[in-house]
Amino acid sequence: MSNGYSQELKHREDQLAIQYLPAVKAMSFRLKERLPSSIDYMDLCAIGTEELVKLARRYDEAQNDSFWGYAKTRVYGAMLDYLRSLDTVSRSSRKLIKEIDYAIERYMADHDDEPSNAELAEILGIEQEKIHEARIASDIYTVMPLDDQLGTPEEGGPLERLEYEELLDAIKDVLMSFDEREQIIIQLYYFEELTLKEISEIVNITESRISQIHKSVIRRIKDAVGGR
Repeated sequence: MSNGYSQELKHREDQLAIQYLPAVKAMSFRLKERLPSSIDYMDLCAIGTEELVKLARRYDEAQNDSFWGYAKTRVYGAMLDYLRSLDTVSRSSRKLIKEIDYAIERYMADHDDEPSNAELAEILGIEQEKIHEARIASDIYTVMPLDDQLGTPEEGGPLERLEYEELLDAIKDVLMSFDEREQIIIQLYYFEELTLKEISEIVNITESRISQIHKSVIRRIKDAVGGR
């Protein structure tokens, strides 16, 4: 391959990546809206851009007639892999997250408001800083795909025992048992990818209440799937 042709090919690949940079920036911004303030938009954008350039250099238009159709899920997947790599959601923190979620649910049943970190620290007898870190981890965890949240084979979760199709059927059965508001929240969060604030404006309840409904729904799905 001549040097001139190589340069031309590289230029074409780079132009392809540059063309879709705005889409990567929009995807990064949209994901950032669903994450805690400690996660930097620029980090997400950099990860997405790096993956976009790699994909542009591997892209074969003879096999895929739409570059963004080919690249979109891979770029988003690279951003999720970056969030997983932060290791904020270790097994020990997942246990603490579960304890915090139960405590918040009980507190909100009595007070109709979400407790502060200081109040949770007192309720659970845990340092406030650990509560703060676990709640950040929880916020990151909730943007992950459902199969992350339901457990992986390495963790001995329900996915180890169920085929993918069985899992989908199990989730569908559980969702059908929810009331209309719960179904709408899950639909808007996972399929429309709206933020808690946007969902709050649609269903007219507080963001903290939506967050707890969401976590309760995930827990009930996990309990139901785990029992199969």
